[in-house]
Amino acid sequence: MKNSFFKAAAVVALTVMLAGCKKKDDNTPSYNKGNLTIFTDGSFQSVTEALADGYMISYPETKIKVETKKEDLGFIDLLNDKAKIIVMSRNLNAEEIKTYEERTQLKFTPAKFAADAVVFVVPKDSPRESISMDEISNGLLSDKKDFIFDGTNSSNLNFVAEKLKKQPKDLKFSIIPGNQKVIEELGKYPNKIGVIGLNTFSRPYDKASEKLRDMVKVLPVVNNGKTYNADSEGLRSMDYPFTRVLYFLANEGGFNIASGFIRFSCTHLGQKIVQKEGLQPYNLYKREVQMR
Repeated sequence: MKNSFFKAAAVVALTVMLAGCKKKDDNTPSYNKGNLTIFTDGSFQSVTEALADGYMISYPETKIKVETKKEDLGFIDLLNDKAKIIVMSRNLNAEEIKTYEERTQLKFTPAKFAADAVVFVVPKDSPRESISMDEISNGLLSDKKDFIFDGTNSSNLNFVAEKLKKQPKDLKFSIIPGNQKVIEELGKYPNKIGVIGLNTFSRPYDKASEKLRDMVKVLPVVNNGKTYNADSEGLRSMDYPFTRVLYFLANEGGFNIASGFIRFSCTHLGQKIVQKEGLQPYNLYKREVQMR
C-alpha cells in the first residue's frame, strides 16, 4: 500500500513537471509562431507586404504587420530596440554601422533580397522623353525645385543624394507626401518631374499598378551618352544608374520570427515573390533539369 502511494505520487509529480515544461515551450519565441512588425519605407511597402503574406501562409501561427515609416526613422527605431526588423536601401556609413553593432550586439550583416530602383516620371502627355544625369544633378541644386519627392527622410531622397554624393539637406526639391500621391497629382504640375520608387507600380498584373503606370511616363536616364532604362535588364545588370538593392536589417538574438522571415525572403519561394512584384530577385536560382 505504501509503495503504491509513492508510485502514484511520483506519476502525479512527473505529469505536472511535463505539463509545466510543455507550457514553457509553447511560449518560447520561435520562427514559426508569434507576432512581428516590420518597418518599411512606403517606396517598398508592396514587396514587403507580399513577402509577409507568403510567410504567414507558410507559417499560419505567425502574424506579421507591415508598418510604413520613413527609412531614417525606421533605422533609429531599430537602434533603440523599438523594432526587430526594418527594410533599408541606402548604404550605412562607418559610424552608423559601428552604432548598430554597439547597440544591438550583432554583426552588421545586411540580408539583400531585391533590386529596386528610383525612377523619374512625368505626366503621360509630356513631350520629355529622357533625362540626363547632369539635368538631375543641376536640377536638384536649382531654386526652381522642379523635382518632386515623397518627403524628407525618405528612401528615394536618401538614395538620390547618395548617388549624387550629396547630403539630402543640400538638395532643393518639392514634396507631395507618398509615392502614389506624387503620381496622382503630377498632372497638376506639367513642368515638374516626380521621383518615386519603382515598386510603387511595378506589379505587372495588378490593376491598381496598371492604373498608376497609365498616368505617367518613366524617363530613361542618359549617362555619358548612353541611355538606361529601369527595366528587368537594367536592374539585373545594375546598369540603370539609380538601381538600388533592398535589404533587411534586424535586431534580434537567436533564430526567431524575424530571422525566419529573412531566411524565407532569401530562399527560392521568397525570391519568386520578389519576381512577381516586378522587381529583380537578388539571389538568382538556376533551374536544373534532370535528363533520364
